[in-house]
Amino acid sequence: QVQLVESGGGLVQAGGSLRLSCAASGRTASTYAMGWFRQAPGKERVLVARITWSAGTVYYANSVKGRFTISRDNAKNTVYLQMNSLKSDDTAVYYCAAKSRAISDYESWGQGTQVTVSS
Repeated sequence: QVQLVESGGGLVQAGGSLRLSCAASGRTASTYAMGWFRQAPGKERVLVARITWSAGTVYYANSVKGRFTISRDNAKNTVYLQMNSLKSDDTAVYYCAAKSRAISDYESWGQGTQVTVSS
């Protein structure tokens, strides 16, 4: 099992930036990919960005493409989500997650961090 702890959320004005961090511990050697999800009030949790741990291959949802950047620091077992040009629609609880196989569900989840974008 992998333990995940997010940080970096907060309140920001529209057009501003935030960087989220997700520190992983435990069985990190078995991690295939890590992702950032978000859940807005009354909506389902959706994948925002994902990065494979070894190759660094990335994926972005269309809604954040060009504004968000996911990256990882293997030495620190940490994944980042740089969020620029934030919009009110980006307001949500952001979760970090990890999975051990390409075709598996995400098995480990962080506690979430709130991001609020004021217009």
